Amino acid sequence: MEIQEEIRALAVKYASELKAKIDERVARMKSDDTSHQLIYKVLGITDQEGELIDIYQNKGRFLYKYTGTFLEEATKLCFKTKYPASSSQRIPNTEGARPKIFEIDCVVDSDAIEIKWRDATTDGDHITKEHTRLKAVKNAGFNPIRVMFYYPNREQAIRIQRTLQTLYEGLDGEYHFGDAAWKFVKERTGVDLLAILRGLADENVKTNED
Repeated sequence: MEIQEEIRALAVKYASELKAKIDERVARMKSDDTSHQLIYKVLGITDQEGELIDIYQNKGRFLYKYTGTFLEEATKLCFKTKYPASSSQRIPNTEGARPKIFEIDCVVDSDAIEIKWRDATTDGDHITKEHTRLKAVKNAGFNPIRVMFYYPNREQAIRIQRTLQTLYEGLDGEYHFGDAAWKFVKERTGVDLLAILRGLADENVKTNED
């Protein structure tokens, strides 16, 4: 099966699972206690708006989860095409007690590739945790590489990403985001992942319009 068809099949799988999760949650929400929406109304939100906000908040949680997982798996498929021996790998945390192990998304030779669709965290502790993980990766003999396809929009989250980039570069690693992330995958694997995803998105738009 060609890589494009593998990614299409992966997209169909995750789209089906996402729809099932959302449908199940929305159905369960019909019996939820909605007394909290009183406060929505106090703050000027109508009953209809409040209900939609709760529904889409739940939909959003599932969407973000499945978006990240799908894009990570699609990226790993690209690397698998060029490097059949590439795989996820667990390494011990040699810098602290918790967690006991870290998981590398994709190991290609001596490169430990961390794949993120987007990282919009504003938690300062995230920097400490990531620094610990990076040192453990280096201790395991790998070169840390971060591939993040979409950069956050908010200033606090951007500052954290800039700090993480400094941490990667300080350990002789690599940090690729936005256009550079798509380019990195294409150059390393020979697969134009962005073009494939754009094609699949166009197919879905056309199907929805018909």
